[in-house]
Amino acid sequence: MKTLFAWAIVVATLVTTTFSSEAADEDRTLRAGAFAIDITPTQLPVPISGGILPQFASQVHDPLHARCLVLDDGQGQVAIAIVDILLLSREQADKAKELVGQTTGIPACRILIAATHTHSAPAVMAAHATDPDLDYAEFMVAQIAKGITRAHKNLQPARIGWAMGQDDKNVFCRRYLMQPGTAATNPFGGTKDDRAQMNPGHNNPNKISRTGPVDTDVALLSIQTRDGQPIALLSNYSTHYVGAPAISADYFAVFCDRITEMIGAADASPPFVAMLSNGTSGDANCIDFERSERRQFDRFTVGEDVARAAFEAYQTICYYDWVPLVAEQRMLTLDVRMPSDTEVAEAKAVVAQLPEGRPRNIIESYARETVLLSQMPSSHELKLQAIRIGRLGITALPVEAFGSTGLEIKRRSPLTPTFNISLANGYFGYVPPPDQHALGGYTTWRARTSMLEVQAEPKIVATTLELLESVANRRVDEPLRPSP
Repeated sequence: MKTLFAWAIVVATLVTTTFSSEAADEDRTLRAGAFAIDITPTQLPVPISGGILPQFASQVHDPLHARCLVLDDGQGQVAIAIVDILLLSREQADKAKELVGQTTGIPACRILIAATHTHSAPAVMAAHATDPDLDYAEFMVAQIAKGITRAHKNLQPARIGWAMGQDDKNVFCRRYLMQPGTAATNPFGGTKDDRAQMNPGHNNPNKISRTGPVDTDVALLSIQTRDGQPIALLSNYSTHYVGAPAISADYFAVFCDRITEMIGAADASPPFVAMLSNGTSGDANCIDFERSERRQFDRFTVGEDVARAAFEAYQTICYYDWVPLVAEQRMLTLDVRMPSDTEVAEAKAVVAQLPEGRPRNIIESYARETVLLSQMPSSHELKLQAIRIGRLGITALPVEAFGSTGLEIKRRSPLTPTFNISLANGYFGYVPPPDQHALGGYTTWRARTSMLEVQAEPKIVATTLELLESVANRRVDEPLRPSP
């Protein structure tokens, strides 16, 4: 009799615990807030990043924004900002995160700030012969922080879901294996006997084959109010950029405008915020060199295509009223491919002849880069990050990663789906895999835009996968029941 009574207590306890747990899950609330803040420069002209030689712009063709999203699962918050800029330094990202922490309390390790990589925005980091506009950079950092703070103030009960679309029309490998002795060379690039060339031309008889794969995924994370009204959408695509007259946000802004129209969110209140981040596009662009003639495209057609692919996937999304938010970051120290004393001496002889020290061509620019690298630290500390949203994984890479790198991370990630945001939380240049270093070419030529050690890519991949494993295996109470 005592045994039966004891079992009755156990069963009653289990039933009570189960119902209490379900009630607790139902009581949990995911909150989300978004805000797009204008970061268009007000003082013109400004230097424009993206070229080997300096350029300046005195006209705004379309506004630039920092598009911000804050998520709160009741246990912690995560913030993401996608910024219409070519590059931003780790110092700039860290300063913006510090300001956000002061106003919202969100820890810096749970904030992701990434550049879109538009080549028609003001320079905020030094690259090749273009020096940054420091006043604009300070303004940009402050605006990013204000944007995330405004998104935080807009927090409201929400539901969330994700999906993966495809667009193979606008992303192609731009590096080609060339016949021996025919690839472009650079006496100050730190390479010998280059076999790879970027953008070889459509009818170049010396090109053999593309050097790697590309990622055609169009990832999206959709956030709505509990009754289905759009709040924000974060997407990701791996083409480098399209091209636009400065000043412009390029196709990234076209995508945001079109997806907003497609999902019927143009009149949302608070305003709906669409965001398009750059994936692993270090060796990719919109040009298909297998064609005999250049296909017709511009920022408007590419933005339209990617938005349509996103919208098709958007219509398949299953939403959840609550998911756990897990974020983790790790520091990784990598060596720099420093020039030899002989290389520095030869470069200094070239730089000494430059009028006012300013390069006039590619060779002179790389000579200057050689001298500048010799004066910089021989290693850099990168900040890698992984975020888990329910069963979705997001990585943040402070480099220009190749398509093969992104595909490997996705293939080996314990979270499905996973997507990679490059140019995030700082910038440390192109990171070709070791086999690509062996082929040489522009993305391997030693400069501040490609300086890390040959083994940097596998080390970044290994650390990123460790982060994904860590956030995937973090013990959290995860009901993940779809919304009715």
